[in-house]
Amino acid sequence: MILAGDIGGTKTSLALFSGAADQLDPQVKKVFSSPDYPSLDPILREFMAGVAAPVTAACFGIAGPVVDEKVRTPNLPWLIDGREIARRLGLSAVALINDLEATAYGALTLEANEFFTLNAGAAEPRAAIGLIAAGTGLGEATLYWNRNGYRALASEAGHADFAARTELEIELLAYLIRRFGRVSYERVISGPGILNIYNFLRDSGRFTEPASLKERLLSGDAAAVISQAALANEAEICIKTLDLFVSAYGAEAGNIALRAKALGGIYVGGGIAPKIIAKLAEGDFMRAFADKGRYGEFVSRVPVKVILNEDAALRGAAYYGAMHSK
Repeated sequence: MILAGDIGGTKTSLALFSGAADQLDPQVKKVFSSPDYPSLDPILREFMAGVAAPVTAACFGIAGPVVDEKVRTPNLPWLIDGREIARRLGLSAVALINDLEATAYGALTLEANEFFTLNAGAAEPRAAIGLIAAGTGLGEATLYWNRNGYRALASEAGHADFAARTELEIELLAYLIRRFGRVSYERVISGPGILNIYNFLRDSGRFTEPASLKERLLSGDAAAVISQAALANEAEICIKTLDLFVSAYGAEAGNIALRAKALGGIYVGGGIAPKIIAKLAEGDFMRAFADKGRYGEFVSRVPVKVILNEDAALRGAAYYGAMHSK
């Protein structure tokens, strides 16, 4: 059995898979609320308490940089040590990879109906593929061809400096600088980023905040409340917030296409995109994606697809674990 994990700031998913890398069969899966636990260790103990079959390999996709088999998660107060996990599981080694690496490998295992196409484009065989995924944070990665298949290259590009493109985004950047000092892409393109954009539009006096909406924001997931209100055309401030979010998201996805020369395509993952498919399909995402001046025609050829399978990263971790257990 292969133990796979997808560890994020909001939730941690663990699962057991049987079979080879190209024929993964999930046997058991459980989802845990990450903030409810002081570390990964009690989650593992709770999950493994109900496991009878022996674990032969393990891999965890983690939202954070892996250095010397350890990860200090940026959106959780956790330190994850691969050597300690290996000792607990009785394995010689445990693989820790970035969550976008895991998503990249997972995308390779999905069927055509597990994607939503934003731009059909024309993929070049064996060309690089880019990934971007907004959720609790923002992740980016690249798939590159290496002899007999694709390999994933991790990055922390979501923490790179946010580049404003319009006068409105320049004002947003100035607002966020006053609040945070340095402003990364993750401050804009993420769940917390949606709230940051909303607060900017409210505090700058561009829109008023309906009283009923204010109450809902205080009592629930603010990003989800704003997105749902925008999709339902309930509040102008929410509609404009999601418009600005989608445009920034599309622009950075187009940047990845340029940086990686991703003529194999761009995959959009994470928890937000599948929930706002209708908004992504309206066109602002792809207009910002292709708004690259002299390279507009170049990036317009790139296929862009949203990953619909919420377990893509989990499957990718299992895929990596299976490939490296030989």
